[in-house]
Amino acid sequence: MSLHDQDDPALRAAQEERLRAVWAPPRGIFLRWTDCNNNRVGVWYVLTAFGFMLFAGVLALIMRTQLAVPDNDLVGPDTFNQLFTLHGSMMMFLFAVPMFEAVSIILLPQLLGARDLPFPRLSAFGYWSFLIGGLFVGGSIFFNAAPDGGWFMYPPLTTRTDLSGLGADIWMLGLSFIEVSSVAAAVELIVGVLKCRPPGMRLNLMPLYAWYILVVAVMILFAFPPLIAGDILFEMERLLDWPFFDARRGGDPLLWQHLFWIFGHPEVYIIFLPSIALFAMLVPTFANRHLLGYPWIVLAAVGTAFLSFGLWVHHMFTSGLPKISLAFFSAASEAVAIPTGVQIFVFIATLWAGRVTWSTPLLYATGSLAIFVIGGLTGVMVAVAPFDWQAHDSYFVVAHLHYVLIGGTLMPLFAGLYYYWPLVTGKKLSDRLGRIAFWMLFVGANLTFFPMHLSGLMGMPRRVFTYPTELGLGGLNMASTLGAWLFAAGVAVICVDLSLSPRRVRAVRNPWNAGTLEWLAHPEDEDWGIRSVPLIESRYPIWDQTDFVRKVDEGRFFLPDAQEGRRETIVTSVLDARPLAVIRLGTPSIKPMLTAVALGGVFILTTYHLYWAALVSGVATLAMALWWLWTGTAEIPEKPCKPIGHGLELPLYLSGPSAPGWWAMFITMMADATAFSGLVFGYFFFWTRHADFPPVALADGPGMAWPMLALFLGIASWLLTLGAREVHARKHVGMARLCLMVALLLSLAGVGAGLAGPWTHGMDPQAHSYPAIVWTLAIWAAAHAGVAVIMQGYALARSLAGRMSPVHDADLRNVTVYMHFYALTAIVTYATIGLFPQVT
Repeated sequence: MSLHDQDDPALRAAQEERLRAVWAPPRGIFLRWTDCNNNRVGVWYVLTAFGFMLFAGVLALIMRTQLAVPDNDLVGPDTFNQLFTLHGSMMMFLFAVPMFEAVSIILLPQLLGARDLPFPRLSAFGYWSFLIGGLFVGGSIFFNAAPDGGWFMYPPLTTRTDLSGLGADIWMLGLSFIEVSSVAAAVELIVGVLKCRPPGMRLNLMPLYAWYILVVAVMILFAFPPLIAGDILFEMERLLDWPFFDARRGGDPLLWQHLFWIFGHPEVYIIFLPSIALFAMLVPTFANRHLLGYPWIVLAAVGTAFLSFGLWVHHMFTSGLPKISLAFFSAASEAVAIPTGVQIFVFIATLWAGRVTWSTPLLYATGSLAIFVIGGLTGVMVAVAPFDWQAHDSYFVVAHLHYVLIGGTLMPLFAGLYYYWPLVTGKKLSDRLGRIAFWMLFVGANLTFFPMHLSGLMGMPRRVFTYPTELGLGGLNMASTLGAWLFAAGVAVICVDLSLSPRRVRAVRNPWNAGTLEWLAHPEDEDWGIRSVPLIESRYPIWDQTDFVRKVDEGRFFLPDAQEGRRETIVTSVLDARPLAVIRLGTPSIKPMLTAVALGGVFILTTYHLYWAALVSGVATLAMALWWLWTGTAEIPEKPCKPIGHGLELPLYLSGPSAPGWWAMFITMMADATAFSGLVFGYFFFWTRHADFPPVALADGPGMAWPMLALFLGIASWLLTLGAREVHARKHVGMARLCLMVALLLSLAGVGAGLAGPWTHGMDPQAHSYPAIVWTLAIWAAAHAGVAVIMQGYALARSLAGRMSPVHDADLRNVTVYMHFYALTAIVTYATIGLFPQVT
């Protein structure tokens, strides 16, 4: 098909009709919830996260009302503990991170000129996991069962069941389930940015929003898994009495603090950088020029991400760490201000050099920068260890945290709301109401949190439900409470503005005259998204490429049709965005929902100690996942290639490192390996913290014989799987099947051998942290051997069923990626527990 073919209006109309039919949502209210179009999933995500934010805000208002005057009795101490724990947990886990993922799921396909992200069903699964987990955690307060140990849940108060009730289990298992959705979204976003860019969009031409999301999604892979590892240890102590944090039996509460804050401080930047990404999109629009310093801002984002993983100990300055540690982490905490400042100054310079059009979104953006800078300055203050010793666990830290989060997350999201609302709904929000709300929010935020600096320095500790009149803090607390109510009123004005939006007239297309691809969206809100996948030659193609919008609308670029009646988009190379293939995307399905419900049952039933029911739910989760994979992935197409326009033909099937599925498996296993490293960190943390680790009576540990046998079986299974991949590619299908069968049996034997060491040596995991951590590592490796059995059996079944061939071998290649990481897990696990340490 050439450009001239698109001059026929009848041809263009027929193409549009086929696209409309393919991408139309299912009819019926229930069926619409099974649609996996990322645009609709993203909207559900946004609405749900916004609802959780409003609920958490109400909890904050109750707390502030309680603290308005001394000796108040609006709520008691137990209820107050639940309020501040749930408020912090919901804002961090159920609003900030899910909201950025939700916004990205909506914007990225538009920004990248793609019909959709590569795994829309994975996005739907993530949403349902988030919704179920959020309702479980948030709803606990209505049954007086909410967690009450603070949003960081420090042991031993939270691990001792006699000191904390069911709320700690609800927090731990409910939020672990939510973390699954976060990792799922990270996989979708990384693969989407790397593999679904339009032809010509090299890495140095990507919109800055895509760069920021890529950086943040990679951060999730390295930040969230250590918390998952900590969650595992935490729940094993609560449910099984394995003493990881019990100092009387060789444990150490500081291990939890390390694992939590390895997650917790990057978490701040995980929610800050996507908000800054919104600035990177709207500042050039309202400055009416390209953003200055593109390479510098990319480097600054990467630098911020890198440094954020070297700061976690500044939350632990008062825990008695060595002075050299305090000096290192204090310096790193101050250094992170440099890349952050680069980003802020780039935005200021762009506005300075441009012809600024003042608007409501830009008002929110500049106001949020002012608030964030105050939070950043106090952050430099608490990065200095001697000052932190004085301000730690006081309201000064509460003020710093909220200045950073409101200025760096919430206000930028409101800026993005007013900027992108016409893109999502075709309607503009009210400038008048938006500006009224802004000033209420701006004044309210400062009135709420600036006095907290003073009350904190005057000695008011955080997490107290009341205070005596003699402290002289009543006036400051009353000011903070009035500010909180004013801030809440500003949020209410925004909610009113949103509710009035459907009554307003439809906005013109691209009302801000922006230059990036997302504004190609048509105000008629076509379900199939972009009309044709464009060729990109500039960072702002709407501004710079001649007749760009008209050519896209007339289908003069790539993939302007849906001839086979399938949802499709183009896959390109990672570095230079060369077209590689056309992939078929997931259609509406109930499978992601059912899988999320079954997996949620595992976490929720375990919370109530219903272990047999949880096991049944786990089996159901496995069955759902296999059904989903069997019917929805690695489909052998009806023809090898299809034309996409301009004389190009692309294959309809990819496997190996060029395929999105291969990247998804690799990224998922990176997250898995990071969680595993958290457990290994725990082993060597105990070894370095305790001179008698392991105790002399337990020095033999699991011995060497069983761990070395398990290691041999794991390596042999890995090598046989590699061999199966190679001989299969050479069309020796029978030999490949035999290799898979033997590898499966070796993996199965590896399950037993991995557990036999601690079992045959009678290691009691309740007696001491050494047998407990050895058992944990052994179970982790054995579980991965069990997953290897399932994966190898799945690949074998696909081959026997005729769903895999030497040409169409994505399943086998993806299983091989898993086996690489399984081999690494086996080597580290069995070498660690079998060889280290040896007591002489």
